[in-house]
Amino acid sequence: MATRPLDAQLFEMLRCPVTLSKLKHTTEADGEWLISEVGGLKYPIRDGIPVMLPEEATLPEGVASLEEFRKRYHRPR
Repeated sequence: MATRPLDAQLFEMLRCPVTLSKLKHTTEADGEWLISEVGGLKYPIRDGIPVMLPEEATLPEGVASLEEFRKRYHRPR
């Protein structure tokens, strides 16, 4: 299935909602992702649309829960 490319201007504006860090774009065997530079939380891109919900993100290795991730990396707004 072909996906729409991620808009470059949108990509520059997006930040991780938990850490407020910039994101890296990557394509892997299991799909397209935006990965937070701080902590490595992976947000899926579905049909060219970033899903920026922490509950939809994939946790980095060694982190058991979203609560644990937030305790380690949360930056207050």
